[in-house]
Amino acid sequence: MNAFDPTPPNWTNSATHAHHFYCPSCRATCSEAQAVWINRRAPVITETYLRKWQEFYQCQCGQAWWAWSSDRPPSDLYPKEHPE
Repeated sequence: MNAFDPTPPNWTNSATHAHHFYCPSCRATCSEAQAVWINRRAPVITETYLRKWQEFYQCQCGQAWWAWSSDRPPSDLYPKEHPE
């Protein structure tokens, strides 16, 4: 499964909008998902002219959910302070 495939997988049809960036059923994080698909074909432009996409996740508990890429919390993998 390619997260950037232009064709959505069938499991995205039943996805629920998660208003917090975790599974609405079991609260597992996106990094625990079994499958991921990003809807890059239909970006939304914000008021500040930034793009955001729908990110779809198939959770280990069986729940499919999606959230906006702009709602993603900061990552521990990306340094908070950049070296000058």
